[in-house]
Amino acid sequence: MKKLFIHISLLFFVQSATAQYYLRGEIKDEKNQPLQNVKILLNSDKNVYFSGTTGGFGISCRGTKDSITIMLEGFETKSLNIKTEVFQQIVLKALSTNISKSRPKLVSITKDQNFSSSYSWYVSDESYFSLVENEIVNVNKFPNTGFSLNINKASYSNIRRFLNSKSMVPPDAVRIEELLNYFNLHYREPEKENIFSIESQVTDCPWNVESKLLFLNVNARKLDMEHVPPSNLVFLIDASGSMEMPNRLPLVKAAFQMLIKNLRAIDTVSIVAYGGTASVWLQPTSGAEKQKIIESIEELTANGDTPGESAIRIAYKIAESSFIKGGNNRVILATDGDFNVGEVSEKELEDLITKEKKSGVYLTCLGVGMGNFKDSKLEILAKRGNGNYAYLDDINEAEKVLVKEVTQTFFSVADDVFLNVRFNPSIIKDYRLIGFDNKRDAIADSSGELEGGDIGSGNSVLAIFEVTPSASNMALDSSTLISPAQVSLKYTLPTTKVQSILNYNCPPNYLSFNKIDKEFQFGAAVGMFGMKVRQSKYLPNTDWIEIENIANNAHNPANYLQKQFLQLIVNAKKIYGKKKVKILN
Repeated sequence: MKKLFIHISLLFFVQSATAQYYLRGEIKDEKNQPLQNVKILLNSDKNVYFSGTTGGFGISCRGTKDSITIMLEGFETKSLNIKTEVFQQIVLKALSTNISKSRPKLVSITKDQNFSSSYSWYVSDESYFSLVENEIVNVNKFPNTGFSLNINKASYSNIRRFLNSKSMVPPDAVRIEELLNYFNLHYREPEKENIFSIESQVTDCPWNVESKLLFLNVNARKLDMEHVPPSNLVFLIDASGSMEMPNRLPLVKAAFQMLIKNLRAIDTVSIVAYGGTASVWLQPTSGAEKQKIIESIEELTANGDTPGESAIRIAYKIAESSFIKGGNNRVILATDGDFNVGEVSEKELEDLITKEKKSGVYLTCLGVGMGNFKDSKLEILAKRGNGNYAYLDDINEAEKVLVKEVTQTFFSVADDVFLNVRFNPSIIKDYRLIGFDNKRDAIADSSGELEGGDIGSGNSVLAIFEVTPSASNMALDSSTLISPAQVSLKYTLPTTKVQSILNYNCPPNYLSFNKIDKEFQFGAAVGMFGMKVRQSKYLPNTDWIEIENIANNAHNPANYLQKQFLQLIVNAKKIYGKKKVKILN
């Protein structure tokens, strides 16, 4: 009997020693907004964890009780004793010094509007900003709206990655303006000496017979390839353990090697790598020494944690030490965005890049990977760094971004670019800007400011408004004789830092949808595709076959990217046609 008791006691001890318990909860601010990327230190084993996009966390531990310390820049640090059987509702209090430190930046702005809630969505360990769709705006109350222009294209190739793997797309991964940017639609070279040109077109709305579409097309000047300024490039390469997979560091290596082959002797390349530690991997080297640069890249291996913050500081320091006045000074960051050492939250990184960009060095972000891909970090880095953002899902995309569109990607013709549109209430009753959606936290702060974007050489930016004409002006054609909207394009020249304004009056040039330029038709199909994948409430009754028909009729058979888009619609139709998706309001 005594032996049996000892045996049972030992068995109980072993089970207790190996049992797994979970500490669960969510972290919010005082306004009941979820806080993501909050650092959570589990005091029993000193491991660090982070809250997810909805502020939630689940941490395994060995006992029914433990203690945690919660830290987020701008908020008071909090230590708690918690039990596994209790779901924790934790509120962090903002520090008073943080309230006025940094106001959120808006992508588009219409004052005093109310916005509906967004989706709740979970996708592995990837992170996306929570976006809120622009709503219908009454022109009599709010005739004026503005939005920032940039050449980010990451959203399209990221969506393609999901659909090609037969997965649904997180709605917040869909940024419709980036889908339109991807195709460089309706590019028309501005007249000589002009930095920009603007065109517009009014037509029917394919998904709403009571509305019209207003296309605004902004084209940037192409640089003379014989007089492209010298480049001072710093490759900032994530060589941490998370980059080991074939679609990460090996893809980044191949991508940079393609770029190197087109460098000139007047160009300079440096390499900063981080994996475990951050260091200068290659000192500034002439573009003429291609083999030396390629061999240096080939020697990189994936290992260690991810000290992205210190690597960014080193990269900017190297770029500043090799700064070329009047040249193209740029840090090119290639990573899955999974920083885990140093300043790691979007807010911390935002403050860091905002400070570093004052040096005049631009930032381009190249995202790779899946599963733990941090889209939100790379998006904010590019926007704060006077730069752009692309996602490389395969080697073909790398070639597109770094070879075929190299001047669009790396050579800026204007900074701080934003468009202001003032609608004529006698012509337009209401409007809705498609895409250019704001982050939830930026909308929540009424003091948020509009942030301009960066435009590269030879880029076309296409914006689409769904508008409802006033009853007496349903046609919006030349018989109206009055402009439906006035446009002001504001931008800053990179070299002189002088702000300029280009004014444009939209003509009443209505044409039926089947008579407008094919690329505008194709743009409408891309916009509808984006709304459909995002499960927008503004496209409730449109079937995939309608989008497919418009794209088929409008696409250019000689354009590989447009042909590929047709297949993407087919893939989406198979995935979304089978599943009923619950939209959470």
